[in-house]
Amino acid sequence: MEHEFHRIKRLPPYVFAEVNAMKARARANGEDIIDFGMGNPDQPTPQHIVDKLVETVKNPKTHGYSNSRGIPGLRKAFAAYYERRFGVTLDPEKEAIVTLGSKEGLANLASAVTSPGDVILVPNPSYPIHQFGFIIAEASVQNIPVAADQNFFAALEAAVNHSHPKPKMLVINYPNNPTAEVVDIGFYEQVVDFCRHHQIYVLSDLAYSEIYFDGNPPPSILQVKGAKDVAVEFTSMSKTYSMPGWRIGFAAGNKDLIAALTRIKSYLDYGAFTPIQVAATAALNGPQDCIETVRTLYKERRDVLIDGLKGAGWDIPSPLATMFAWAPIPPAFAHLGSIEFSKLLLSEAQVAVAPGIGFGEHGDGFVRLALVENKHRSRQAVRSVKAFLDNYDKVIEDAEKKRAESR
Repeated sequence: MEHEFHRIKRLPPYVFAEVNAMKARARANGEDIIDFGMGNPDQPTPQHIVDKLVETVKNPKTHGYSNSRGIPGLRKAFAAYYERRFGVTLDPEKEAIVTLGSKEGLANLASAVTSPGDVILVPNPSYPIHQFGFIIAEASVQNIPVAADQNFFAALEAAVNHSHPKPKMLVINYPNNPTAEVVDIGFYEQVVDFCRHHQIYVLSDLAYSEIYFDGNPPPSILQVKGAKDVAVEFTSMSKTYSMPGWRIGFAAGNKDLIAALTRIKSYLDYGAFTPIQVAATAALNGPQDCIETVRTLYKERRDVLIDGLKGAGWDIPSPLATMFAWAPIPPAFAHLGSIEFSKLLLSEAQVAVAPGIGFGEHGDGFVRLALVENKHRSRQAVRSVKAFLDNYDKVIEDAEKKRAESR
């Protein structure tokens, strides 16, 4: 029996799959692959958080269904975090909800509030769920630039003037994954002013709010006066507390959007396992030195990798935030595109990266490197990449022969 599923047809093939399959085959053959491909934190969750989970899970009363919008203590702890970090007051009953990571929250909100044909503005390149959450909900996604400059606001103006229907939502993500672009509060003030005027909702992804290096702490859009009229912000504990597998995140802001997300989640899930939520509460309320520790770790790795690759002949902008570097493909290899270059880097240098086209067609001239390998492994990768680049004439010649033979 064969069927075509409409929503699945709207999703393109997973562009990372080919590189991931190559990586798996190489490891199966015993090759030592240095993997900068996936942004999966490699540090253990801080011990006091794990201890609270273990303590709580021993109580059988915590083993039942939980609360789909999050236990009250966790929502209160999250509101307290926003107060001390951003100076933003949240009503934990009406303006905050716990999600199963920011990814789930954004996708479910898209399903809750989007009608077929709604126009949604999404930067390109962007983290895939930013556009595909709305594509799954049958919206029409229009791309805008990522860089927070006049081109960004010109694109907003053009979308309002020429889109039919008028844009319903704008998705933004700073510090940005994959590009590591950062913004200041002035940018958010312009966004809020524009979107309030044109009655456009804003979905802000602030998952990397605590992973910053050489500048001021990234601001929240909710710090802007009137932002709650139009904005909801998504955050996550995955990177801040090295808790990616725990699947805990939050949405905060506009009461109507939070209510819509609350209602749809009440049909879809019972929330995260209660002991995980209790442990997450302990993370937010407990000692915060673990955040500085992981921030310092990523900064040290960034400096080793970026400085090393520059010395090897690959000049990559040093990110001010996130756990990623957005690397332009070296000029000699630019004609290959990001997938072929990633495959070549994997086969010839045993270094895995994420092809930029996986984040949108405007990312095809780049690859993303995640700062998830230790400094020793990063230096090893630099040596391999240098040898790869020093021998680029032969590497390209061999690659072109293989491509010709496969046609």
